[in-house]
Amino acid sequence: MAGGAPRIPGPRWAADDHGVLPPEGEPAAGTEGSPTAPLVLTHRVLQSLLGAWALSVCSAEETDAVEEHLTACAPCAEEALRLRDAVGLLHHEVALDLDPLLRSRVLENCLGRRPPTIPVPDWAGPYDAETARLDALLRDLGEGEWHAPVELRWFDGLRPASRPTTVAGVIGHLTAVDGLVASALGLDRGAGPRPGPGQGPGAGTPLERTEALWSGWPEDGPPPTRAVRGPWREQVHTLLRTVSFAGRGAPELAVSYGGFALPLRDSLLDRAFECWVHAEDIADAVDYRYEPPSGAHLHDMIDLAARMLPAALAERRRAGLAAPGALAEAGAPGRTLHLEIEGAGGGDWYIALDSPAALGTPDRKIAQVALDGVEFCRLVAGHVEPEEAAAGQDGDRAAIRDTLLAAASLSRM
Repeated sequence: MAGGAPRIPGPRWAADDHGVLPPEGEPAAGTEGSPTAPLVLTHRVLQSLLGAWALSVCSAEETDAVEEHLTACAPCAEEALRLRDAVGLLHHEVALDLDPLLRSRVLENCLGRRPPTIPVPDWAGPYDAETARLDALLRDLGEGEWHAPVELRWFDGLRPASRPTTVAGVIGHLTAVDGLVASALGLDRGAGPRPGPGQGPGAGTPLERTEALWSGWPEDGPPPTRAVRGPWREQVHTLLRTVSFAGRGAPELAVSYGGFALPLRDSLLDRAFECWVHAEDIADAVDYRYEPPSGAHLHDMIDLAARMLPAALAERRRAGLAAPGALAEAGAPGRTLHLEIEGAGGGDWYIALDSPAALGTPDRKIAQVALDGVEFCRLVAGHVEPEEAAAGQDGDRAAIRDTLLAAASLSRM
């Protein structure tokens, strides 16, 4: 019998080449004393019922007779299987618009059933997710939309700053700055400026590398369009493959940004954050709705910014842009600001105000700021001015102002 034929209890009837006959000693169907006896149908009749059986429109008695016959007749069983498969192709009309969550559900299901042999490490997950979301947006852009104007915005330490470009220019910027991570991993793609004497292949700040890449685009020819997507995607995939195969010490590998450095795990989180921020810039330019990252990834991004705030405060203090701090020994509790983040990715962070080496603790709290998680990230990106950011403030007003300005100063082009 065909492997897909129905499997039902063994035959109660002996079959011949022409039909089904009752065994000796049992009355034929419909005789007295056997009110539930099955129908006795010839092979030709049973064969004619296969289409109705496949459509599930036979009576109960006919269904029993057909299924009984299929256990003994291989040709009919094979035909029944073909008919049942054909019926499976008949379905109601469905909308052609795919569920926007379908891709993530399919990937989650696939990875749950068969995890990758070499998985992307957890600390690179936000970068993997945000680059995939941006790539999905870029895939749907029309040729003309790559020329749509985009304003890159940040906070220069004193006031908002901006730089006009296009959608293609934004992707070039992401490619150039991702190149800093590639350089740290020995994968320099040549996206940055040429190194000067004593400089390695990854030298240059994000601004310098971006300017170098943009200056290499033809001035008189047509502006770049979707051709910029390929190099960006290739670099992203190379970075993810490399960190997936890297050893245990890879998360702590230093990535230089010119004026400062981050460990690789934080650098990829920083790149995920910037990818999301600029994806929103692109989505606004082409009138497309774009959602924030998942709560878990948003929490990681907020945590990175909160961990960087004490150093940003100290740098602003050295530049005369923040009030002097109190003396605090390394590892000792000092004056603290309670940063309360609400909504997805939220939580509580205690920011040391006097020194990056001091500890922020609840019992030394002198101020509190409450912010929505997405709003805080937009402040850190330089897309919201500090005076407009806080939903709730309590305590030392100077400490609150200095902390919000420090958060905005974390942004850069």
